[in-house]
Amino acid sequence: MAFCWTSLHVKDLEESLKFYREIVGLRENRRFEAGPDTEIAFLGEGETKVELICSRENREINMGQDISLGFTVKSVDEMMNFVKSKGIKIQSGPFQPNPHTRFFFVLDPNGLKIQFIENL
Repeated sequence: MAFCWTSLHVKDLEESLKFYREIVGLRENRRFEAGPDTEIAFLGEGETKVELICSRENREINMGQDISLGFTVKSVDEMMNFVKSKGIKIQSGPFQPNPHTRFFFVLDPNGLKIQFIENL
């Protein structure tokens, strides 16, 4: 068995695509209409794939507080400066729970926690 992707229901597809392309760095690789009121976009490659689903009928999105997506970065400090320059608030951190890992969290446009992790 292999992991395929993470599916996220989003309020605004364009806003979410911009976040995952420009901030997270995922490349959009597929986008299509999935019926008269739903559009789907896939981003990423290899083992890192995200599916964004936007339904014009369902604008109430509930992400939950206890889930996050984690992405590795070269430098937590550089990434924190980058997200701040894009007007994105640091939700929490940075944290360093051990000598080998440092990370912080931001929220995506739908309120999902995104963790940026530096392996030291």
